[in-house]
Amino acid sequence: MIGAGVSGLTSAACLAEAGWAVQVWSAEPPHSTTSVVAGAMWGPSFQQPMAKTMSWTNRSLDDFVALARDPSTGVRMAPALTVGGPAGGEIPPQARSIPDLRPATPDEVPAGFDGGARSTMPLVDMPRYLDHLVARLATAGVEIEQRTVGSLDEATAAAPVVVNCTGLGSRELLGDNELEPVFGQSVVLTNPGLDLLFMELTTNAEWTSYFPHPTRVVCGGIRIPGRTDRTPDPDLTERILSRVRTVEPRLHDAELIEVETGLRPGRSAVRVEAEPLGNARVVHNYGHGGNGVSLSWGCAREAVELAVQ
Repeated sequence: MIGAGVSGLTSAACLAEAGWAVQVWSAEPPHSTTSVVAGAMWGPSFQQPMAKTMSWTNRSLDDFVALARDPSTGVRMAPALTVGGPAGGEIPPQARSIPDLRPATPDEVPAGFDGGARSTMPLVDMPRYLDHLVARLATAGVEIEQRTVGSLDEATAAAPVVVNCTGLGSRELLGDNELEPVFGQSVVLTNPGLDLLFMELTTNAEWTSYFPHPTRVVCGGIRIPGRTDRTPDPDLTERILSRVRTVEPRLHDAELIEVETGLRPGRSAVRVEAEPLGNARVVHNYGHGGNGVSLSWGCAREAVELAVQ
């Protein structure tokens, strides 16, 4: 397994718990990957291949609902309010599996938004969740080795099956120029007592969102395709804070913990497929964009199916 973000750890867990001997190689430890700075929630994916991403997302929902029964995993089923979305309020097929989905009443929608929906969504506290996945791997006897892989040949020399979950790293590792870095920045505040997660659905480059975890609230959001500089932008921080405090005034009293940035692996289509390389078999699982968590279990289980064929 190459990569120790959420896709790599989930795929490794699926393989190891299916009885395979697995080793994880990663240039960065899990808490240094892009995955750790995600909000993060399970939600519908609108990426290609559409039929596959719908299936992967729905499959992941079952896993996250099960994980939420154990608070130590960092997953909980949270009340959610989403605003914006398709004109006319029509529910797209990708959203029809969202638990407890209903139109929001006018008094539930903050000023400045035309309408919204209430639901219950899996909300994932990523640092705790990555620790949960690492612990599952340790229980299964899987080691994570910090190692930079220069070519797939290095991995195929060590194992007959290689699963590539390098995310944006596949641009260099494979020469996949369809991959594009998409800069994101989040502002992390202390939690003043929030339980409801809020997400604005929009195609704009900036939007309003906040994800409340037990001790912190992750606020966003921003997408800047092509930017590779991960230096936090103070102007973005102020715009994010202004938006979330307008929606939720209690965040005025929250203290700033940190500003986090990351590069999402943008790609027109998620790649989950196998190919031969010499006498070995390589399974690719990358290109999830901002939907890595939502697609993680579905893609991992398909990667396992491809690995064992």
